[in-house]
Amino acid sequence: MRIHGGDYETFKIEYGRMPLDFSASVSPLGMPLSARMAAADSLADCDRYPDPECRALRKAIGEHAGIQADRILCGSGASDLIDRLIAALRPSHALITAPTYGEYSLSLTRSGCDILEYQLYQQNGFLVGEDILTYIDDSLDLLILCEPNNPTGRTTDRSLLERIAMRCDLTGTLLVLDECFNDFLDDPEGHSLMNELDSHHLLILRAFTKFYGMAGLRLGWCASRDTELLAKMKAAGQPWPVSTPATAAALAAMEDKGYQEKLRMLIRVQRCVMKSALEAQGVQVIPGEANYLLFFSQEKDLKERLARQGILIRDCSSFAGLGEGWYRIAIRTESENRQLIDALRSICR
Repeated sequence: MRIHGGDYETFKIEYGRMPLDFSASVSPLGMPLSARMAAADSLADCDRYPDPECRALRKAIGEHAGIQADRILCGSGASDLIDRLIAALRPSHALITAPTYGEYSLSLTRSGCDILEYQLYQQNGFLVGEDILTYIDDSLDLLILCEPNNPTGRTTDRSLLERIAMRCDLTGTLLVLDECFNDFLDDPEGHSLMNELDSHHLLILRAFTKFYGMAGLRLGWCASRDTELLAKMKAAGQPWPVSTPATAAALAAMEDKGYQEKLRMLIRVQRCVMKSALEAQGVQVIPGEANYLLFFSQEKDLKERLARQGILIRDCSSFAGLGEGWYRIAIRTESENRQLIDALRSICR
């Protein structure tokens, strides 16, 4: 059972060609040209080991995010940092939502942690409710919330997030906010708690993977006031977590304001277009806020039928709390989105 999208190699084996990939929610613009050029130029320095402390990268991220560099840890993607966190924290009891990103439960299961699930329901728009506060007590070591959530694309109300953080402070529970899709929101800074890193019980996770189209370079980072925890996480993995090309690409990408503005505008417009077009085909669409949409269709074998037309979408039946008929699609360029809608029209007649 696959828990990730973007498996184009299997598609190539089965269908003999590359797909139009809507299964992986990465930037439809690809990596910024400035980042690609910087990564290529850095190859001349790859005969040397990269900086194990990621000093230049942490300094630049800190300036970009408005936080201190010593509160930042870099890793080889968000999944690497999740594994490092679980290895460092060794939680006995953790709470996650269902559905949500599958790597949380995989990493927690490998560590032998007891996993509690807070069920998200379609009738409530897959939103986290006030009752989650009753789940947070002294026995809970860890709470992970994906903001916006994957695969639903929904965010938790900001005031509720703040109350959750305060409750975690009282109980000594580490609150992890996975903000890897935060940059795709219409108001990224307004939803993030990055400016409230005054608690030792808050850790925020980010990545360059999605927004900057750097999935193949593998680069993520996290921020926390608890520098002892960050040190334990650093020690829990290999000593050179970020490659020289990934560092160079990230430094350039953060400076590329034109790319950032162009991408946000594209996603904002095309998300609305795709939601309306999907609903016109009679499917139930969850009003996502990021660069992907979750929907339910009663059409049988929808993924396979689209694959025969050269289009790859994410079957979400493997997500806890969902089942057959649930799918996720990325928001891509206008022309690519039109190809998907045309294919759906031919199927949903």
